Amino acid sequence: MQNRSLIGNINRAFSAHPASVGESYSAHLVTAGGFGWALLKASLACFVHALLPFAFEKTGSKAIAELHAKMVSNRDRRHASR
Repeated sequence: MQNRSLIGNINRAFSAHPASVGESYSAHLVTAGGFGWALLKASLACFVHALLPFAFEKTGSKAIAELHAKMVSNRDRRHASR
């Protein structure tokens, strides 16, 4: 019986947050992973910019603005469909 409780807790741990934002686990994995890769690339550009101020002057701020717009538009679309 305790094993079922453990499995239930694990399932909830992997599905609660994705469900709270209107996504399945796999959809959340793809979306969050895409954001992570975009942030990693922007982060690397920012480090290069720190060393070479003439390089990637707007890359980091542009990436953040685009990701924010994407996140807000997705959130607004999900709330509109409820």
